[in-house]
Amino acid sequence: MELMVLLNALVTRLLFVLHSLIGVWRVTAAKKEPKYWLLALLNLLLCLETGLTLKFKQGRGYKWFSPAIFLYLICTVPSLWLLEIHHGTQYCGNEPGAVQVNVSNQDFNQSRDSSHGSEGTDHHIIQTAKVFVNQLSTICETVWTLALHQTFLLLLVVGRWLLPIGVEITRDQLSQLLLMFVGTAADILEFASETLDIEDVRKNYALINAILAVWTWSMLQFPLDLAVQHIGCKPTASTRRIPSLLLCRYSAELWNIGVSLFIQDGPFFIVRSILMGHFRIFNQMLVFFTAKNILVVTLQLYRLAVITLDFRATILQKSRKGGVGCCPCEPYEASTHAIADQDTEMKEVVAFPPKEESQTPSEHQ
Repeated sequence: MELMVLLNALVTRLLFVLHSLIGVWRVTAAKKEPKYWLLALLNLLLCLETGLTLKFKQGRGYKWFSPAIFLYLICTVPSLWLLEIHHGTQYCGNEPGAVQVNVSNQDFNQSRDSSHGSEGTDHHIIQTAKVFVNQLSTICETVWTLALHQTFLLLLVVGRWLLPIGVEITRDQLSQLLLMFVGTAADILEFASETLDIEDVRKNYALINAILAVWTWSMLQFPLDLAVQHIGCKPTASTRRIPSLLLCRYSAELWNIGVSLFIQDGPFFIVRSILMGHFRIFNQMLVFFTAKNILVVTLQLYRLAVITLDFRATILQKSRKGGVGCCPCEPYEASTHAIADQDTEMKEVVAFPPKEESQTPSEHQ
């Protein structure tokens, strides 16, 4: 096993575990109940996946699916749910710099004075760490929750970048996938923060759960790599059906359209429409992002129509040439054989000239 592959696999999963533990710590501190530390046991699944991946895949990834990303979602999403439901019990002042001043000046000076007469620097480092952790606990819960949301989405992108890739995905495909994930993460963060920050939404417990359910549903696209990989097909009896032929040629494009319509922009549009239509909640950003979702859904449907028309034209062209049963995304075998036969005939013509031409000199004689 390559040392770099092993290092990337272990470091990435360690970052996932540390971030998940920070989320569990915040839930325990907000709820003030030690039983929530049991959420940390979910990280055992990630540890098990690490061992299995190192043993059977030599640390590299799988085709079309990333178990590490999926288990990271399982470890972190419950903590964010509990923090969002517990939202609003701690007062947040309008002076975020006040906490920084207290941390940098007062408390650190007290820790330095208390450890001035100690035997070494170890005690000073421990005291400084304790003061720093205590001051982090004083930051209001809403700031912590938003920070965990942001770092969660950033780690999903960076972690997917650091995780060793398998033989089925190229680096060019990985770069395309990461660029797509950056835009997706920004939209998901905007949806969660913009809708959950509305005061009328916070008063409705069922509406909070519905928004968090849609947010969780949208996160399920991160473990999948279908957006940049074509499934491919072979000219068998099963590929004679039109849906199979369409899927084998436009698998990545169809997956992107499906994600937008059924996992991200479509559900986001439905939630925002319900907020405005049923609950009469209006603000400038909500109207803007609803219009943006409508535009994206419309463009995706337009893209689907273009793909369908292009595929239909390809099928008609193949049918005229007698190649209905072949997958349009792969070379047509009949045409390949026809070209090979033509090449053979041309070689025979060059090697053996026509009989009339070979007898022409004798007739002149």
